[in-house]
Amino acid sequence: MTIELDALAHSASRVILASPRNLFRAFVDPEMLASWRAPEGMTATLAAFDPRPGGGYRMVLRYPEPGLGKTSSDSDVVEVRFAELAAEERIVELVTFTSDDPAFDGEMRLTTSFAPVADGTKVIMVADHVPPGIEQADHEAGMASSLRKLALLTE
Repeated sequence: MTIELDALAHSASRVILASPRNLFRAFVDPEMLASWRAPEGMTATLAAFDPRPGGGYRMVLRYPEPGLGKTSSDSDVVEVRFAELAAEERIVELVTFTSDDPAFDGEMRLTTSFAPVADGTKVIMVADHVPPGIEQADHEAGMASSLRKLALLTE
């Protein structure tokens, strides 16, 4: 599969000592997803969850201190639609941030792929069509942090 990238694409990857099956499950089980998705220091809660193509979820991400949020001073609210759920291979999520700031407008595509390797599974996250208000270094650090939490949960 070839992933088209635009100028505002961000990515992170990690080899995790778990099977693609277990990793895929962590994306489609609401309790598991809420436990690892938010970067370190943040918390996540799911307001709705429908794990099927065309379904999706609403997640509230809370910051430990005010002043960092896109939706409110201490939170980001995201609406996510599953564009593709290819078990154990790939997940494509279409993400919209709830914000009054036009710098966060638009729909970001987050593609996560699972590639078996000798030591487990290489998980690759690529976000494209990223809103201009999201700094690449911060976003990539956040994705890497979430992947660390995913590894802790599944290894």
